[in-house]
Amino acid sequence: MNLIEAFLTQVEARPEAPAIIMPDGRVVSYADLSHASAVRAAVYARAGIGAGDVVLIARGVSVELYETLLAVFRLGAVAMFPEPAAGLKGLRLAVRAVQPKAMVTTGIGHVLRPLIPELHGLKPLPDVDDDATGVDAAMHLPGDAPALITFTSGSTGRPKGIVRSADFLMLQHELLEKLRQTQPSDVDLISLPVFILSNLAAGATSVIPAGKLTRPAQLNGGKLREQIAEHQVNRIIAPPAVVARIVEGAAPDRAIKAIFTGGGPVFPNLLRAAVRAAPAANIHAVYGSTEAEPIAHLSLKDIADADWQAMAEGAGLLAGTPIPEIKVEIRDHEVFVAGPHVNRGYLDPADDRATKAIRDGLLWHRTGDAARLDERGRLWLLGRREAAHGGLFPFAIETAALSWPGVKQAAFLADGARARLALAGDGLSLPDMQVRARAMNDIDVVLLKSVPMDARHNSKADYAKLRKLLA
Repeated sequence: MNLIEAFLTQVEARPEAPAIIMPDGRVVSYADLSHASAVRAAVYARAGIGAGDVVLIARGVSVELYETLLAVFRLGAVAMFPEPAAGLKGLRLAVRAVQPKAMVTTGIGHVLRPLIPELHGLKPLPDVDDDATGVDAAMHLPGDAPALITFTSGSTGRPKGIVRSADFLMLQHELLEKLRQTQPSDVDLISLPVFILSNLAAGATSVIPAGKLTRPAQLNGGKLREQIAEHQVNRIIAPPAVVARIVEGAAPDRAIKAIFTGGGPVFPNLLRAAVRAAPAANIHAVYGSTEAEPIAHLSLKDIADADWQAMAEGAGLLAGTPIPEIKVEIRDHEVFVAGPHVNRGYLDPADDRATKAIRDGLLWHRTGDAARLDERGRLWLLGRREAAHGGLFPFAIETAALSWPGVKQAAFLADGARARLALAGDGLSLPDMQVRARAMNDIDVVLLKSVPMDARHNSKADYAKLRKLLA
């Protein structure tokens, strides 16, 4: 069974159950979503889309996005998503690399299409009308058939294409479900789009957060909490920056039973804030990468007092125990992983040279993340491997700094003559912060109104911007 077939199984089992709830309160049932995706599939088929054809999808997170994605999967075609953070340059590179047959877009996409030469040859797929009809069926393809192409900029800044097969997507779903254990009765506030697809295969309800998900720092925490209350959300699945917006200043809500976060570093101060906002919730941090998700899992209840103390003293960021299905090795401080859900290679084989290696008959992926394994086999993250300096690692310093009174943001730079630690927060005293930093190493502290954060994740410091700021 693949994801689309799992979705259709849920449609048959609970047709009237809510599948997706939009920010404006619109509720779309499993039956409605299935019918709409079948109609789109019929329209796309009449436009010449069939098995193996690549369709570029450029539209925001919405019900229509999932109608489109399910329609493409029904036809056995391949959905392609460019990397939003790569901008127009990344889009052009991605289109040249994949050469999709058609595209689905709205609004600004139609305006940009005539202006971008790479898009000129793509067939724009029509939208649906009220008279269109479709058959509630899906093509069953071999498990190794390509289903999804996404891009990651990684550490090079150049988008790298990743192809996922139907089997790969289903395996990833199954492994994540071992952690999430989704029930059809679950109502999830989800700002990670791939998890909505997983929810559709599991039969749960997905509430799309209000606001622009590509700018998590701008989300309105109060509005998100209103959605949680109105739709009786019992789980939150979101990156750290979105969880931070929800829990900041929130009154305790015992109706939330679980929070799953990842896609960026999950620092102790966020975990503490989350448990204050959702005291009855099981709080989980999931570590992974675009090429291997998940790698390790950490439950808040498993963090001992000694672990909190170790993080506050510069031991690194605890990421938890690697899942049983993956092999993890630390080579020269760097995390290498191997396993069935580790991506086998990039679209361009040239991109494999720096990140793939064969050892003991296994294909290993090097993540670029520095880490260590403790005596219990748990992973402690230290930051990007290339950011290490004189034995100092960014996450070790930043995690410790975030435990200091008043500190809300921390970013460590060590690529110049001296190591520098940029801090932002409430009522910070430079002499006090300097004493604390010097107790760890020879580090100069700089106080800022705010530390520049990565625009896409907002849970990672934007070291390039910070470097310019401090120059």
